[in-house]
Amino acid sequence: MATIKARKQRKRAFNAPLHVRRKMMSAHLASKYLDQEKTVYPRAVPVRKGDTVWISRGDDKGKEGKVATVDYRVGFVTIEGITHAKADGKQVAKKIHPSNLIITKLDTSDPRRLVRIGAGGKEE
Repeated sequence: MATIKARKQRKRAFNAPLHVRRKMMSAHLASKYLDQEKTVYPRAVPVRKGDTVWISRGDDKGKEGKVATVDYRVGFVTIEGITHAKADGKQVAKKIHPSNLIITKLDTSDPRRLVRIGAGGKEE
C-alpha cells in the first residue's frame, strides 16, 4: 500500500473490491516449491479451494487439510476437518486467516492458474 498509516491501510483493506481482496488472501508456499534451483513459483500465492494447507499459527498449529471454502468478503478460509464447538455444542467450521497458513500442495487442476502465478505448465 502507498501509506504507512495503519488506519488508512485497514480502511483500504476493508473497502477493497473482490478482485483486490483475492490477492490479499495469499499464503506462503511450502519450502519444497521454493528450494528448487531457479524456482518458478512466487513466495506467496492466493489460496484456492482444493489446495492442501498446513496451519502454522493458532490453536490448530501443525494440522494439515484441504481448503473447503474461501470467503473473500470476510477474508477467511475454512479447512476440512478443522472445527470448533459453539455454545450449544454444535461443531462448526473454524475460520482461519490465510496469513496463518502454508500451502503444501497446490491445486493444479486449472492450467491457467499455473500460468497466472508464473509456473507456466510445470507440474511437480
